[in-house]
Amino acid sequence: MMVTQVIDYKNATVADVETMLEWAAREGWNPGLDDAAAFYCADPGGFFAATENGRTVGCISVVNHNDEFAFLGLYIVRPSHRGRGIGIGLWQRGLAHAEDRVVGLDGVHEQQQNYARSGFVLVGRTTRYAGKINGESAVNIRRATHHDIPALVDMEAQASGSKKIRYLANWFENSASRVTFVVEAGDKIAGCATVRRCRNGNKFGPLVAHDTAMARMLFFHAACQFEGDYMIDVPDSSIGMTELCQQAGLQPGFATARMYLGQQPTMMACCYAVATLELG
Repeated sequence: MMVTQVIDYKNATVADVETMLEWAAREGWNPGLDDAAAFYCADPGGFFAATENGRTVGCISVVNHNDEFAFLGLYIVRPSHRGRGIGIGLWQRGLAHAEDRVVGLDGVHEQQQNYARSGFVLVGRTTRYAGKINGESAVNIRRATHHDIPALVDMEAQASGSKKIRYLANWFENSASRVTFVVEAGDKIAGCATVRRCRNGNKFGPLVAHDTAMARMLFFHAACQFEGDYMIDVPDSSIGMTELCQQAGLQPGFATARMYLGQQPTMMACCYAVATLELG
């Protein structure tokens, strides 16, 4: 007699988020070595897992960054369990958590039509550039401190169109594998760049600057932090950052579709690279 296995859905723990990121690594997303804690702090109720006999078989995150905006990511079902409606169950629970917020996502091209059927609208593409960078130190750039965090959160919000206090308050705290640098104009922070070690090489994110000259300075200074190749995820609307990556000899590769369910946030015209594709 065939036994029907029951799928259970639950809120994920921080340990589950570690598993979700390992799955994301196998899918080619290359998360950072120390992402799970910062991700979980953003919204502990925004991570969901599907289990079968206690074994995790699928996951999704829909993180509520504020009262108006949420971001969807880490939407993965084990290959052996696809086609059984597990993804739909996760999708429904995730979007229910967002309530009436605008929801953004960076999805792979193959799933774009599926997202569109749920009401998501394509607004652009994000391209990952990767390669070796010969770092150049700049004397007027320093490491961020805890006291800089409110200004950094505000700066990223102006660039991305949405304020992510819980997430970035943790993200901008320096650690052994993640460091943020700032450049000042007068007595105010005018640009920032975070770099972190990943499963393979290192990643920028976010990088925010008012012009390409400042972006270039932050870009090459931050690249002195860790050995190995660097990656950066650049929206196609950030023309200056795209040109900087091309001039530095980085090669385009992995690309995602930026889509929104609801009104797209207003992004400031500046040089910008996203913090992460998983949480925006």
